[in-house]
Amino acid sequence: MKTFITLFFGFLVVIGYSQEKKYVTVKKSVPLMGESFGITVVAVNEELGYINIEEAAAEINRINKLISSWDSNSETHKINENAGIKPVKVKMELFALIERAIQISEITDGAFDITFASKKNVWQFNGKMKYPPTKEEISTSISSVGYRNIILNKEEQTVFLKKKGMRISFGAIGKGYAVDKAKALLMSNQVISGVINASGDITTWGTKVSGEKWLLGVADPVSNYKILTWLPILESSVSTTDVYEKYVSFKGEKYGHILDPRTGSPVRGLKKATVFAKSAELCDALATAVLVLGLDKGVSLINQLGGTEAIFVDDNNRIHKTNGLILDNAILK
Repeated sequence: MKTFITLFFGFLVVIGYSQEKKYVTVKKSVPLMGESFGITVVAVNEELGYINIEEAAAEINRINKLISSWDSNSETHKINENAGIKPVKVKMELFALIERAIQISEITDGAFDITFASKKNVWQFNGKMKYPPTKEEISTSISSVGYRNIILNKEEQTVFLKKKGMRISFGAIGKGYAVDKAKALLMSNQVISGVINASGDITTWGTKVSGEKWLLGVADPVSNYKILTWLPILESSVSTTDVYEKYVSFKGEKYGHILDPRTGSPVRGLKKATVFAKSAELCDALATAVLVLGLDKGVSLINQLGGTEAIFVDDNNRIHKTNGLILDNAILK
């Protein structure tokens, strides 16, 4: 008997099939990190499968306690509380994550920036805004933003935010990192195959028992419930970011909730980006960054990164892709 695992999340659909004979596919949706995580594992029986899922959930919770800026007991919270005051000694795991985040900021020319948490909320996407903020308000809102003001001391293993009022947050990279860590744990426990879907940040490993690969469906940019084509994925990750998931309108023009950390203004030109790479962490960060960079710079960046591809949807609902991704030409017209 076949069991379909269909996960709609805007741009992609993940489909798998139940495993044959001695293997079973076990799946569960678990509330984690403020999202619904869909965890699917292939196991020799249901009982073991659910144990594997609980172990993965526990690992994701561990990561959340480490990186949450809202948890007063987390090291991230302590870093923010001591901004402009003193360096904070942290675990090497967190130190390394911040170090990688800064590297992504550097290669994206600041389009990705974990200090964007420092911004003042002059844009509101809850339906209450009557007028757009002024240029002065926008400029002031990002006065404490800037990844170059994160000072890392590797010898002391400390993190220091130079300016008072600075904050860091892992909202655009944390889910991807948690997904990677949960996958690594399951693989170390000899879980032969699975899919973890953190509301759009997805990683897979292994295959169906038949040897077939997990499939991703590229959704129609106009209707997310119509699939244009299928892409096989193997030992890979993918992340999708949608500009207009939340938005505000002024005089008939939409302004999406993805803001450029360098300018404080909503990004324009692209409405959706999906990034494919080995690491879910990298996919998560780049899916946001390329929307900020725009189509030309976004495509150029991804084309320069080995083992990374992307699909973009522009504001006119046209689909674009990077060089190494094979899509039907009809889809791109």
